[in-house]
Amino acid sequence: MQSMSVLWARLAVALYSLGLFHALLSVMRREVNLFRLALGAFYAGVILQMVSIVEEGLSMGHFPANDFYQSVSLCAFLIAALYLVVYWRYGFESLSVFIFPLVFILTLVGALRSPAAAWTDTTVRGAWLMVHVLLVLVGYAALLLTAVASVTYLILERQLKTKKVRAGFDRLPPLGSLDELMTKAMTAGFVCITLAVIAGSTWASIESGSRWIGDPRIVISLVTWGLYLVMVFLRATAGWRGRKAALMVIALVGFSALTWAAHTGLRSLFTR
Repeated sequence: MQSMSVLWARLAVALYSLGLFHALLSVMRREVNLFRLALGAFYAGVILQMVSIVEEGLSMGHFPANDFYQSVSLCAFLIAALYLVVYWRYGFESLSVFIFPLVFILTLVGALRSPAAAWTDTTVRGAWLMVHVLLVLVGYAALLLTAVASVTYLILERQLKTKKVRAGFDRLPPLGSLDELMTKAMTAGFVCITLAVIAGSTWASIESGSRWIGDPRIVISLVTWGLYLVMVFLRATAGWRGRKAALMVIALVGFSALTWAAHTGLRSLFTR
């Protein structure tokens, strides 16, 4: 029965992926509107996730929140159910840009509690890891570009306020152009980092089984992605632009640097 609960959870992940796709298109400001279709799939995913949780609880004979995976899955279900109630009552469509990706990632993590089949081809294993690394690098490059534009924005804004623009800064793009650059680079980085988290989590689950979630590097990566999601959501829906957006980007660069350090040169500090 427990294997069936995992199947229902993974089917829910597949349905939630349509919501993730809709959210990514929204932050990229694409004209394609998939919200109605994504919302229907979201409803179905919530039902399947509820079935998964109930079946697992019945198979274990107690409330299914016994470990990290079960708790994450339950948390994703509660967030999803609460969003549906809020949407039914208030019709907050814009909130889906934040909720759909969050529920997808949480449910994906919960669904990876049962080890997937081992790699049958080392070439596929290497290619999957390479895709993950490339997505991370492109995402970090876009984030770094956003940070440079943000710092430039803050310096230029300060000089314009004091009406003392130094030589050389008068050739920089106007604040509006810098803000637009921040938006485009931030969006590209978020899309790449989201896909990198999905690819990396799946690869780690196949590589290490259920032990992967205990790795501090994974935890730091997920927290960094969560902060990125908050930043993109506030910019896309709450209108956080200019100085606020620039400060958020600089703070996120700090967390991203911590994530990078955990995966490379400072790894030993996080694994003691």
